[in-house]
Amino acid sequence: MKKVLIHTIPAVISFIWLITVNNTLNPFSLKGPDFLRFYLILIFGYYTSAFVLRHFRKEVSEVILYCLSAVFLLGTIKLIIGINLGKPVGFLIIILILELIVFMIIKRSYLRFKLK
Repeated sequence: MKKVLIHTIPAVISFIWLITVNNTLNPFSLKGPDFLRFYLILIFGYYTSAFVLRHFRKEVSEVILYCLSAVFLLGTIKLIIGINLGKPVGFLIIILILELIVFMIIKRSYLRFKLK
């Protein structure tokens, strides 16, 4: 239960930022820099919680893997929307590539822990 609480904190913080700064609950309605700020808050929160758990020798749960997959899907959907509208999406592509690399590292440690 503590792990689920730890993993919900980044989502709550990012959506509180979304409500207070942009007065919306829809991250898809955000334009360029605002979406990138929201997305980076979300990503850094989830990866921080994953690495904190890993630092304390706790198992990286399946919940964090699902959350990271959902965040990656959010970025991918926004990338497709940006490409269809003809907007510059270079920063988002770089962030998604880095996110995919870090996700693979976390997934590898998850599988290694499962095998033990």
